[in-house]
Amino acid sequence: MNKKTTVLLLTLLALTMLALPLASAGTKGSWTGWITDASCGAKGAKAEHKACAEKCIAKGEKLVFFNNADKKLYSLDKQDVAKDNLGHEVKVTGEADGSAIQVEAITPAAKAGA
Repeated sequence: MNKKTTVLLLTLLALTMLALPLASAGTKGSWTGWITDASCGAKGAKAEHKACAEKCIAKGEKLVFFNNADKKLYSLDKQDVAKDNLGHEVKVTGEADGSAIQVEAITPAAKAGA
């Protein structure tokens, strides 16, 4: 192998190693949906589910976020903030990494036409 090829390969390897942490970084943003319990999941994505979710979390279930856009469930790191928003459509702001969101804020979702 000549010197140019070796330098090129080492440069490509270094760039790949630098890019790996970026590939695993989360995505910052905001998502609209419902706080529900992990047991009921998407079935609990409605205001009428609040009482059931409260029973489930009393039994140890975690609260999750059902994203209206992609119809997926995401775990939430701030369970206390999530609990305060049961029974309401919300906007979750934070950083999504796979199927988990590190919550910055949970606020009421904007009403249609507002």
